[in-house]
Amino acid sequence: MSLSEKLPKILDPGVLAQSYRARESWRVFEIMAEFVEATERLQAIQPAVSLFGSARTPRDHPYYKLTEEISRLLSDSGFSVISGGGPGIMEAANKGAYYGKSPSVGLNIQLPHEQHGNPYQDVSQTFRHFFARKVMFVKNATAYVVMPGGFGTLDELSEALTLIQTGKSRKMPIILVGSSFWAGMVDWFRQTLVSEGMIGADDLDLIQVIDEPKAVVDAIFKFYETRGFEMSPTEREMQFSL
Repeated sequence: MSLSEKLPKILDPGVLAQSYRARESWRVFEIMAEFVEATERLQAIQPAVSLFGSARTPRDHPYYKLTEEISRLLSDSGFSVISGGGPGIMEAANKGAYYGKSPSVGLNIQLPHEQHGNPYQDVSQTFRHFFARKVMFVKNATAYVVMPGGFGTLDELSEALTLIQTGKSRKMPIILVGSSFWAGMVDWFRQTLVSEGMIGADDLDLIQVIDEPKAVVDAIFKFYETRGFEMSPTEREMQFSL
């Protein structure tokens, strides 16, 4: 059979749909492998703090320097620091931890633009799928530190708030750094979301806004001072069910 005779069959919508469904089925195994590999590699980094922020922040920006200082303090205090592994705030987070006492962890993502791995990673794990990467940010965190950022940072912040609010993840500190940057959002939460009944007033207690690096570290230790960092059996089951 010539190529011209084969093409109508190859391009038949039914054949194409069947091929697509087969690819989708095999993709499940690819996703499973991504979860398994990341879980195995990240088991030993506890306790850890997931730190989020913009990929676009230049190295000479005050946010970069502030992030590096916070990350170094966290690392020297015994926390592994997990970032997205890219440039900007993510690089500053990894850099501070890299020169500290605890591991610097980068959860990199394959993107068509903007993302490239920074050189300050003791542990580097690359993901193809955002959702798998986001699970690992949550699964391995004992706290979240959220620096100024854009859509990706807001997505990660919203994910953390939603999981804790709905009881799908254990309670832990969510610290927003930069009161002037976050003020408008926090005011909108209070004046619109709470006042219109979209969230409860006590949901705002999930967030702390802190500016000073040492105060960030102190807030995390204060949260855990009476219970320790080890998860309870109930909390461990919650993490399994993310």
